[in-house]
Amino acid sequence: MRNTLLAVAIAALAAACATTTSPTGRRQIVGGVSQAQLNQLGEQAFADAKQKTPLSRDSKQTAYVGCVVNAIVRQLPEPWNQAKWDYALFQNDEANAWALPGGKVGIYTGIFKVARNQDQLAGVIAHEIGHVIARHHDERITRQMLASGALQVGGALAGSRYGEGIGNAVTQGGGVLAQAGFLLPNSRDQESEADVVGQQWMAKAGFDPNGAVALWQNMAAAGGARPPQWLSTHPDPASRLRELQSRADGLVPTMQAARKAGNLPRCQ
Repeated sequence: MRNTLLAVAIAALAAACATTTSPTGRRQIVGGVSQAQLNQLGEQAFADAKQKTPLSRDSKQTAYVGCVVNAIVRQLPEPWNQAKWDYALFQNDEANAWALPGGKVGIYTGIFKVARNQDQLAGVIAHEIGHVIARHHDERITRQMLASGALQVGGALAGSRYGEGIGNAVTQGGGVLAQAGFLLPNSRDQESEADVVGQQWMAKAGFDPNGAVALWQNMAAAGGARPPQWLSTHPDPASRLRELQSRADGLVPTMQAARKAGNLPRCQ
């Protein structure tokens, strides 16, 4: 009966999910949680980050970050450009940034080591916002829910036939396989997609798309050892740079048109 109930629960979750198309035409599975729930999770995570990590006291750098965020957000499609986007500059030496559902953007002061001008900073921020507008958080949560539920069913079935120890081993071993073969490859797809989306929107905001190329060149120069490609959530740096460069050339006219229309950011 327990196995049957688990299977029914997984079937119900799968039925509640939806297949949609990402901004680059990739097939996505979403709908494990509602947009309202995603926004609430984003707001809570943003509040937690502000409690746990000190904010920068450099008002000039904070305004600089806000200038870039606002320039990009103004060019986003509906409904993303209608939301009130909040941002925070955290005092943290890590070269990192993130964006969350609900319109939350976090930047660490360490990012200035690799993002050395407004175009390079726009490359970071637009990439992170790209994750939000491409529904990557929804997609990952949905996939994790499905994978977790399937492992529980598999573990229960194995346990009922071969004993509890074997059932636990199936669940634990299956978790490793799901992470390596199901969840992480999707993350690489998402990272590549955020590169595409982010570079498009930074150009539409009037930032030089070549800034994204320079940013990742700086990232690669500053980075240390990285995990094997098959167990990484990020694309291979060399192929990533090639793709960014090839797109940048085609996006220069978009940048020029944006600037001609009055979108000429002067963030500093």
